Amino acid sequence: MPVSALALVILAGLIHACWNIAAKKAKGDVRFSCFSSLVMMVFWAPVGLWLGWQYVPGWGVTEWSLVAASGVLHTIYFIVLLRGYRKADLTVVYPLARGSGPLLSSLVAIVFLGEHISAMGLGGVVAVVAGVFLIAGGPELFRNTHSADRRTRIRKGMLYGVLTGVFIASYTVVDGYAVKMAFMSPILVDYFGNFVRLAFLLPAMFRNPGEARALWRVQWKYAVVVGVISPISYVLVLYAMQVAPLSHVAPAREVSMLFAALLGGQLLGEGDRIARFFGAACIGVGVMALALG
Repeated sequence: MPVSALALVILAGLIHACWNIAAKKAKGDVRFSCFSSLVMMVFWAPVGLWLGWQYVPGWGVTEWSLVAASGVLHTIYFIVLLRGYRKADLTVVYPLARGSGPLLSSLVAIVFLGEHISAMGLGGVVAVVAGVFLIAGGPELFRNTHSADRRTRIRKGMLYGVLTGVFIASYTVVDGYAVKMAFMSPILVDYFGNFVRLAFLLPAMFRNPGEARALWRVQWKYAVVVGVISPISYVLVLYAMQVAPLSHVAPAREVSMLFAALLGGQLLGEGDRIARFFGAACIGVGVMALALG
């Protein structure tokens, strides 16, 4: 993986961890997802519309189909992620989502997109997944040492984490194809995909406008954080995909777990610091193996 792509992925990882912590603290539902998408639409309008004016007139059925598919998959992903955050701990949902997603997307990239990965790169994937497992709780996930309520939260976190990972893998492959094979602008894939997301999310706002306004007053700060910085993290990843194999970029994104392990545990008061430390070390080694492999 080129150094430039690795730098983009590391920066994206820090930003990604930050906005996920904001989303967790918001404790929002589908309406929070809508708030975030509205903020994104307004804040990034100058860039999105300026680029759109230049490139969108040349789009055909393929480009619009990719944008539509991306928008639908991102919508489902974010709704499932938010539900997981309401039902379980970030330090269970987030690692499992981030670990299963790249593993699946790398497999698809290798099998269906014809990408190749070296033995060192494969070892990096394994190290990243092992690190994610440790950060999520490691063997403790399968032991009965916790209270019944705690075990229920962990199991729900595992369920929502893996389900989120399936949608991460899905949109990663679709968006990777868009920027690598269809040569679409990463910014436009994300920005116009957001309009698709809004088409699905806005009806939830009108079912109970009074409650939506009340939620906005409580959650607007978190929605601004997510709406402003989450596009930056993902667009950086899409640019990295243009110069590096998707099967390398997807697992390397899990460097965000380094930041989530440190920031999430500190800001949200979730324990198991030793497991997080070793898990973060595994992720660091795995990312370096991917960069070299």
